[in-house]
Amino acid sequence: MRFIKRIFQVIGVIIGILFLIILGVFLIDGQKTSYLHIPKDVVESDQKILIKNVNLIPMTMDTVMNNKSVLVQKGIITQIEDDIDLDEVTIIDGTNQFLMPGLIDMHVHVWDEYELGLYLANGITAVRNLWGQPMHLRMKEAIEDDEIYSPLFFTSGPKLTGPEFIGDDNYQLFSAEEAREVVRSTKEKGYDFIKTYYGLPQEYFDIIMEEAELNDLDIVAHPSNLVDYRYHFKSPIVSIEHAEDIVQQPLNYTLDTLKLNEVVASFKEAENTSFCPTLTVYHNIHRLLLDDEILESQDLNGVNPLISKVDSQAQYDRWASEKNKNDSIVGKIEAQHNFHLLALNKLNRAGVSIICGTDAGIGVTVPGSSIHQELQFYSEAGLSNFEVLETATINPAKTHDFMRNLGTIETGKTANILLLKDNPLNDLSALKQPSIVFIKGRMLDESTLNKFQEEGTGRNNLIVSLVRYIEFMLKKY
Repeated sequence: MRFIKRIFQVIGVIIGILFLIILGVFLIDGQKTSYLHIPKDVVESDQKILIKNVNLIPMTMDTVMNNKSVLVQKGIITQIEDDIDLDEVTIIDGTNQFLMPGLIDMHVHVWDEYELGLYLANGITAVRNLWGQPMHLRMKEAIEDDEIYSPLFFTSGPKLTGPEFIGDDNYQLFSAEEAREVVRSTKEKGYDFIKTYYGLPQEYFDIIMEEAELNDLDIVAHPSNLVDYRYHFKSPIVSIEHAEDIVQQPLNYTLDTLKLNEVVASFKEAENTSFCPTLTVYHNIHRLLLDDEILESQDLNGVNPLISKVDSQAQYDRWASEKNKNDSIVGKIEAQHNFHLLALNKLNRAGVSIICGTDAGIGVTVPGSSIHQELQFYSEAGLSNFEVLETATINPAKTHDFMRNLGTIETGKTANILLLKDNPLNDLSALKQPSIVFIKGRMLDESTLNKFQEEGTGRNNLIVSLVRYIEFMLKKY
């Protein structure tokens, strides 16, 4: 009996020590991300800023309005005139610079606070997180309470799939009542929308759509293989993700232009459905196939260390194995990526609303900087620079009601705006290094943005990320 008691005492001590270690790791990580904390005096200030003599790209039309003055008060654009004169206001001289709405990445996977700084450093002032976890609710609360600098943060609940699609990264549904309860729980817990996933059968899909409408929740759909692709055009689904799923589902893994035209026609008929291409995905698969040293590349230092060691490595191993078995895979992946460009061209010409999304945060897709590659692909697909910018500004703002106050520079809109040295309508690379990012009217200058980039690169928070993921696996809702 004493022996058993002693064993339990030892176990208790070990658990206590592990708890203290984990607590210490979290405290240290909290200190390391303190650079993102908003000082109290900044939160309480009037935030009255006047940007003068700036070239305005309002994104309400394809134009540049020269030498304008824009007044921002308490996070809102309150006045746009040829000239504004005010006392007791912070004045920014925008001479020879360009002012446009902040970028929006509509498909990301956020793993830590460091990534929020990486998004801001790349001019991204709002993100749509597509893999909701408990940590995201805490993150969202801190952002909304003005505790940390961050893009506006909108998140789905966990990815919803059916009983046959096993995986610790999604939420399996096993009954109709569970499907209803999950939607209600999504609303109650504070997630912004539903994400449906691969492997979701029609029975549960119908219930989720019905319950989502009752609870005023949008649905974002990673297409399910268990329903017809056209099934995803139903309300309240507001966007369909991934160009590769067009090839894999309605085109049945063929690069069939005639069948593609049928898909484009279906999209055109579904006036309230946006399309999020995530073209960077197949580009990065191609990189994995070509570069044996890609995981050691400096430009991947912005990837969360847990993701790097687990998901990035797994994807590398998968495609390396595939190449060893079939060396023609390199050409096939490149051909499919090029087909995705064709698909995007056709969808854009048909008037479909394209919304920019990168799938950043998993694999080798780096948070923040990947948006510039994604937008460049839209240009390669034949979109004009104005149309490219629409995908990351006004189009996302039209997709969800909770984004309506973003995406353009107009009076009454949230002051999520970028001051750029050059005109992105002439050269998209002008987006890469903003002079100033305004997030809810708070000014982040170039040195601050550089600090966000530096601090988010090469971070060492693997244990913290692992604990958060274990929390998700233990309690997804």
